[in-house]
Amino acid sequence: MSDIELEKLRIEKTVQRPRTRKRKRLVWVFLIAALAVAVAWLYRQGLLTPAVEVQAVVVQNVYPSQTFTLLNASGYVVADRKSAVASKVTGRLVFLGVEEGSRVREGQVIARLEDRDAAAARDRSAENVTVARHNLEQSQAELTNATLDFERKKQLVEKGTIARSAFDTAEARYRSAKASVQALTAGLRAAQAALQEAAVLLDYTRIRAPFDAVVLTKNADIGDIVTPLAATADAKAAVVTVADMASLLAEVDVSESNISLVKVGQPCEIRLDAFPDTRFPARVHMILPTADRSKASITVKVAFVERDPSVLPEMSAKVAFLAREPGRDEGAPFRAVPAAAVIQRNGKPRIFLIQQDQVREIPVEPGRRFADLLELREGPPVGSRIATSSLEKLRDGTRVSIPKP
Repeated sequence: MSDIELEKLRIEKTVQRPRTRKRKRLVWVFLIAALAVAVAWLYRQGLLTPAVEVQAVVVQNVYPSQTFTLLNASGYVVADRKSAVASKVTGRLVFLGVEEGSRVREGQVIARLEDRDAAAARDRSAENVTVARHNLEQSQAELTNATLDFERKKQLVEKGTIARSAFDTAEARYRSAKASVQALTAGLRAAQAALQEAAVLLDYTRIRAPFDAVVLTKNADIGDIVTPLAATADAKAAVVTVADMASLLAEVDVSESNISLVKVGQPCEIRLDAFPDTRFPARVHMILPTADRSKASITVKVAFVERDPSVLPEMSAKVAFLAREPGRDEGAPFRAVPAAAVIQRNGKPRIFLIQQDQVREIPVEPGRRFADLLELREGPPVGSRIATSSLEKLRDGTRVSIPKP
């Protein structure tokens, strides 16, 4: 092959340069377009604008009574009638017929102490009564005989048929028999009183319920020594602790500066930590006439309007003192937000729902107005966070920041 033919087969570089420049230009155009799209997307997401500082609240269930609550106080459920049941005598416990949660009636025997000595004393007193009664009957028979002899000799001495000394002897015998009957009558009464005392001491070994109640705690077991004073380390004073569940009420401490807001008979609502979604209607039962100087507070007793078997002593309680009685339609809770959190956009009510670090503008359907709260018939669920400030600066997708408390 000749040199001329080889020269024709050579590829000229100048032919490829225009194509390479065109490709580079297309790549730059593509990159610029992608960057513009990315910037537009970031701007739309609010990532290129500074975050708006807002205050946030949580959508919550609110009871209508919360809008006219004057004061809140904390305390505990207590039984107004409560007793540590003990014995009046010392003895060993041989019977215990109840346990925690048992219901007892007034006068019911719930425990018994060893009673052999008391029973023996009762039997001895009963026999003494029998002896005294027989002695009295014998003395009465003697008195009857002495009375007849005295009357007979009195008639004879008046007629002068017997000596005066015989009459005096009959009179002395009559008076002696009469005094013996009186003494033995008093002795019988004393024996009967001793029998009654022995019966009472025997009954002291029976520990009875003082009123209709429920057993809260069992403080002794069979075999324990029970004594009224519990003077020794192993002795037990109270056998059981009982409470009248119908007398349950809430005791709360109210600050001295707020006690003027509380009055006897005032409507209240009691909320228990054990049942946070239930509000129990109640009324102020009593304001104790003394203050606690260490806490600068006064104890107020609040009684339940209706007894609920689920309420137990020593439960933690919170009491809301109300300005008025709740209406019939004010018992159920409603979903609510601050009225200031709802704005009008295009003639429709809307709120800004906070999701992570952005807000979403969503429509809502407001309902009733309670003070500064607004009912939500339609809207975000309970527990959602919404913005309540700087609403005029917010749009759908705006970045927000919540200041730390």
